[in-house]
Amino acid sequence: MKYLVIFLLLPILSMAQKTEKWLTVTDGSVLFEKQNFRGEFVNAEDTDLPTVFVNPDRKFQEMDGFGFTLTGGSAMLIDQLSPKARKELLLHLFGNGEQEVSINFLRVSVGASDLDDHVFSYQESENTPFGLAEDEKHMIPVLRDILKIQPKLKLMASPWSPPAWMKTNDNSKGGSLKPEYFEAYAQYLITYLQEMQKRGIDIEYLTIQNEPLHPGNNPSLLMYAYDQAKFIRENLGPALAKTNLKTKLLVYDHNADRPDYPLTIYADTAAAKYVYGAAFHLYGGRTEAIRDVKEAYPEKALFFTEQWIGAPGNLKGDLAWHAETLMMDAVKNGCKTVLQWNLAADAKQEPHTPGGCTACLGALAIDGQKITKNPAYYIVAHASKIVTAGSVRIASNETMSLRTVAYQRPDGKIAILILNPAEQPIDFQIRIGARALKDTLPGGGYGSYLVK
Repeated sequence: MKYLVIFLLLPILSMAQKTEKWLTVTDGSVLFEKQNFRGEFVNAEDTDLPTVFVNPDRKFQEMDGFGFTLTGGSAMLIDQLSPKARKELLLHLFGNGEQEVSINFLRVSVGASDLDDHVFSYQESENTPFGLAEDEKHMIPVLRDILKIQPKLKLMASPWSPPAWMKTNDNSKGGSLKPEYFEAYAQYLITYLQEMQKRGIDIEYLTIQNEPLHPGNNPSLLMYAYDQAKFIRENLGPALAKTNLKTKLLVYDHNADRPDYPLTIYADTAAAKYVYGAAFHLYGGRTEAIRDVKEAYPEKALFFTEQWIGAPGNLKGDLAWHAETLMMDAVKNGCKTVLQWNLAADAKQEPHTPGGCTACLGALAIDGQKITKNPAYYIVAHASKIVTAGSVRIASNETMSLRTVAYQRPDGKIAILILNPAEQPIDFQIRIGARALKDTLPGGGYGSYLVK
């Protein structure tokens, strides 16, 4: 039975059009390898093949990028590599060369995250001065070197906890922010942004609190939506507006099972006027809930900011789920970024704080001078390699057997990600306007196509 073909007439692609292809297969036989691809677009004909229709005339959100969280532990492990290995690794991850991955977005923690080797803040008591001494050890030197390679890198910062003395339980784990310290904490966050800027590191986005409904981590903070709205409305929003910082505020930064959290803040117009968008994880809920937030407040942006892979990792299951659910579904539901969790850990999933995550598999395992790539590396690399910042998501369909997402880059090239979740290879075609390209994806194949 032939497929019913319905599409808009589009400009005919150049006869000399070239397409590059990168491939990973979930059985591990091919791992993010550029293919000697000879496929080319020709005049389309009626076919029984499953067809991926790509329509550049239907445009959606502009993308900021794909990447990871550079935790304090990640920065420490990278910084402890030999100078040669460190340089080569950072160039491979953030460079734009033929053999490089072109990561262009990172998230960092304000103070310690649970994947630092110890808990710290930038002001350990009310009477001590603010200082970035802990970040000066590894985080800031690594970020500076990354920015030399990828000057257009965008950075998002997220606090795991205020200093313990500002909290109801005087502890890094759990507790809430004392109302009498709302103003002091707003200034603490602004001072962080300003001090990073002085060091040549501009923070594009600041989430108010990592996982505000999960006070069991170390560090962590319980912050309900009405408290976050009040903090933004009365403290952080007005204080930030008085500075020359261009940092944008993002709310929530937690699971998609509670879309009511950002919706509550957006309903508070005095708080919402300071808010650029909302950030999500997916340890609970469904990506469709992210779309519900966008439909309610289309002027607010959406970001996907964290998803872990548990050790020891399973390439087949992890790649298929993350590629379909995050790299495709989260984007199709409106997200401007997709970030995996930890960039690097050692072979024992360390470092971490007491009470922090003990099974968070890094995208890279750095064991002394040995570097091993884990599933999250391949998941992100397929997108970061071909989807540049400023690319716009464009329409692409899904067939009965293939999952897809497509973009048009600022240079006009079209980037397409296609996943074959089935066990068997699939012959198919990509169609753009009146031109089509035929290809085959093996069972478990994850392909990146760059149409020039």
